[in-house]
Amino acid sequence: MTAPLFQALARGPGDGFAEWVKAEDGRRLRVAAFGLDAPLGTVVLLPGRTEYVEKYGRTAVDLLTRGFATATLDFRGQGLAERALADPLPGHVDDFAEFQRDVRALVGFARARGLPEPFYLLAHSMGGCIGLRTLLGPHPFRAVAFSAPMWGIKLPAWQRPLILPGARLACALGLGLRYAPGTGPASYVLEAAFEDNTLTRDREMWDTMGDHLRAQPGLALGGPTIGWLRAALIECADLRRLPSPDLAALVGLGSHERIVDPRPIHARMKTWVRGRLDLYPGGEHEVLMDRERGQFLDETCRLFTANR
Repeated sequence: MTAPLFQALARGPGDGFAEWVKAEDGRRLRVAAFGLDAPLGTVVLLPGRTEYVEKYGRTAVDLLTRGFATATLDFRGQGLAERALADPLPGHVDDFAEFQRDVRALVGFARARGLPEPFYLLAHSMGGCIGLRTLLGPHPFRAVAFSAPMWGIKLPAWQRPLILPGARLACALGLGLRYAPGTGPASYVLEAAFEDNTLTRDREMWDTMGDHLRAQPGLALGGPTIGWLRAALIECADLRRLPSPDLAALVGLGSHERIVDPRPIHARMKTWVRGRLDLYPGGEHEVLMDRERGQFLDETCRLFTANR
């Protein structure tokens, strides 16, 4: 069934379209595709927490100019996908395993609509956590690129041993649907100033993210719940104990990263036999929305083309 796609906001390739699909557990998701006649294959793009299809319209244009189609989605609980709670603003999930159903629904959509193969994976932030889990099981991807993957969450040193036990206790006490400490219903890009923001040094991209939510408030998402935090910390800890997949991989990471924890990224990429870590001096969290996005996409598409 056709779903809304706000092309004036996305500024994606003109053939873009969106559909409603249901995951295996019945959750309604919005999926989208761009560049259907691309000659080199399809990039399956997994967005980060709070994100939505339109945010990656320009990335889809950039990928199409390099020969690739794009398939992406609104993960459950964000964008126009079905929200977990009656209040649509808290970001919540009980278990990160739920997101694997969303990935399978997206791949199923890409195949059903005949998007060009082979398939490659591009995953940002929370999507990088979800994507790594996907790659540790059966999957259709020839190679993968990660943008600031959430393989850990940036925390002060004193909080690290306390945060997961505290989140588990709060959930056991029935507080799992409350906002995580220090967060609330406001969307970061609407509340924070551009100066010293944690996402991007590119003023145009910063303004675009805010313009999206002002034009379509239904896309907005506030902070995560304590339950989301517990689930995310458990998943990151589980993934750290597992080996990297036998797949060609690239990670782009800004040296000024302040949202995800860089330490697990550096640790994993030291042992990922077919992997490479590219550091961008001064870069913030949104590698695909920051000054180095062209360089990162050039390297990503070189990797994908080399693994056809």
